[in-house]
Amino acid sequence: MPLIRTIQMDQATRLGVWKIGEQEQEAFFRTRVNISPEIHHPHKRLQHFAGRYLLLELFPEFPVNAIRIMKSRKPYLADNSFHFSISHCRDHVAAIVSKKHAVGIDIEAMQPKIGRVAHKFLAPAEQAFIDPDQTLAHQTVCWSAKEAIYKWYGLGSVDFKEHMQLDAFDFRPAGFITANFNRPDKNARLYLQYVVEGELCLAWTGKEEEADNREL
Repeated sequence: MPLIRTIQMDQATRLGVWKIGEQEQEAFFRTRVNISPEIHHPHKRLQHFAGRYLLLELFPEFPVNAIRIMKSRKPYLADNSFHFSISHCRDHVAAIVSKKHAVGIDIEAMQPKIGRVAHKFLAPAEQAFIDPDQTLAHQTVCWSAKEAIYKWYGLGSVDFKEHMQLDAFDFRPAGFITANFNRPDKNARLYLQYVVEGELCLAWTGKEEEADNREL
């Protein structure tokens, strides 16, 4: 299970990406982590094991056995000693952990279906800044960024067009994105980063600024 990327964002926040090399070698993981017995699909089970193992690689003191699941399917710790987010894509797993604030991460493969549904998650102003020479890649970054925001919020019932607005940004292999999140219960200005490598895109929330409870 090779670690292919780590980023220390600050003293309290770390990010990691692993490529899963094990083939159902659950004994490799079970010495340190457990998962729900309700996960029966072999590859999904392997992804869940790998995600929790990665949390321990980022913070060895992370209490993985205390993880609970919200109704929205977001994993969390009841005491909020760590805020974290996990994402899986094929044979890759990504995680971000912070001792200070809510976080979100998404790892995504570029695929044509993202382009086919782009009108469902991108508002007209967002569709207008998509690079015509890098359309699918740019759309994938936007989708991944909004998925990261969705996980940062964590409570579900989010409209990707109405509640999230990405500021215009040029497509590059790596970069920064600013976004507004607007819901009746939560308004914030978010700062994200992304990296594109091959057909994979990784996006994650950085810091946030609380906004007044009004439209930005």
